[in-house]
Amino acid sequence: MDNARIVSMLNGLIDISRDGAAGFRTCADDTDDATLKMYFQNRAQSCDDGVRVLSAEVRRYGGDPDKSGSPAGALHRAWVDLKAMLTNNDNVAVLEECERGEAAALMAYENALREELPGDLRAILDHQFEGAKRNHDRVRQLRDTARHRAGSA
Repeated sequence: MDNARIVSMLNGLIDISRDGAAGFRTCADDTDDATLKMYFQNRAQSCDDGVRVLSAEVRRYGGDPDKSGSPAGALHRAWVDLKAMLTNNDNVAVLEECERGEAAALMAYENALREELPGDLRAILDHQFEGAKRNHDRVRQLRDTARHRAGSA
């Protein structure tokens, strides 16, 4: 894979990571649960850290890192806000939308990891993919717990 393709692929991951950070912040704003709020804020910071690592790699491969997220990410965050408003900041609804965002991140990393990559870059992306997978699994677990509580109430 040549440097231009690597830069393009990394910039796509930067976009989805920025979207993830903004999405987690939106979810934090849309929940009244203090534990969830802290979890979402922590995950947003982790996504920001990932953006910094990816941006350094883009520069290393001779490119300029993207500075904003994607239009699809902005639309997703607006949908999270709208859904939270319509459901009175229902944690299940917020977590369902958060899980959708994390599923998109997983897909982006899976696609990137299918490419032929230099070993050091593959290691970075593997590490970030594992983080995205942990985020997705934890959000799913939180969503299932919230659904159970809502069904028991």
